Amino acid sequence: MKIFMLLLFLITVLVSCSNYPKMSLYQQINGQAGIERLVDSFIEQIGNDEQVFHYFEHSNISHFRQGFISHLCALIQGPCNYNGDTMVAIHTGMNITEKDFNHVVDLLINAMEEQNIPHPVQNKIISNMAPLRNEIIKI
Repeated sequence: MKIFMLLLFLITVLVSCSNYPKMSLYQQINGQAGIERLVDSFIEQIGNDEQVFHYFEHSNISHFRQGFISHLCALIQGPCNYNGDTMVAIHTGMNITEKDFNHVVDLLINAMEEQNIPHPVQNKIISNMAPLRNEIIKI
């Protein structure tokens, strides 16, 4: 009888969970406000990092911020359309090393940690960004 009740309980829990719509990554990081906080944390991480700051030192920070917000929003199923330059156009001639690319990813992870974004959500965000890697390194 106990096994039957446990099985019934588990089935009820599973059915109940499947009735709720899954939240997009955009919703899971608190929408536009969450993206803006994350990007601001990321920019602060870059600004305080001697290893990669030289890639950004002549950048228009406001332009970078808006572009990254828009791009990230589109990548995580938000209501945004990214209309900026391609990753190839942005990064051509920068000769970004694999080591520095990986370090920037670490800075983004630090910013996500700072914003208390859960690890499974962080992994999904990074996974959505991963296909862009080859468009950025050593071009």
